[in-house]
Amino acid sequence: MSATKIPAVEGWFTLDDEPRLIGSRCATCGTYFFPKELSFCRNPSCDGTELTETPLSRTGKVWSYTVNHYAPPPPYVAADPFVPFGVAAVELSEERMMILGQTTGHVAVGDDVELIVDTLYTDDKGEHVVWKWARA
Repeated sequence: MSATKIPAVEGWFTLDDEPRLIGSRCATCGTYFFPKELSFCRNPSCDGTELTETPLSRTGKVWSYTVNHYAPPPPYVAADPFVPFGVAAVELSEERMMILGQTTGHVAVGDDVELIVDTLYTDDKGEHVVWKWARA
């Protein structure tokens, strides 16, 4: 029996077989946002207030990346001993916006990647999951 999957951040991504980040889009200027914004457009040149929740692209290209060699502070739950992990800035294919996320392995600038959901940590409540980028 598999553990219950619990999103580390509720409402930011789906747990589907093909997971997606959940963003929003301004009806006035067409700007996408992540995390979602449903009150007002954050684009400084727009005064739109009609925003709709929108599933974002599952794929993109690595724009930049680094390896995190230090454990992030709480509330992040790090393995003991800490294991370094990759972080990539990914430009989404359709929305042309950057989304940061952990990587599942080595990536390089220009690599095609896809969104997956992976374990951050497991406790007695279940498997706490986050989105990550995996080479496509």
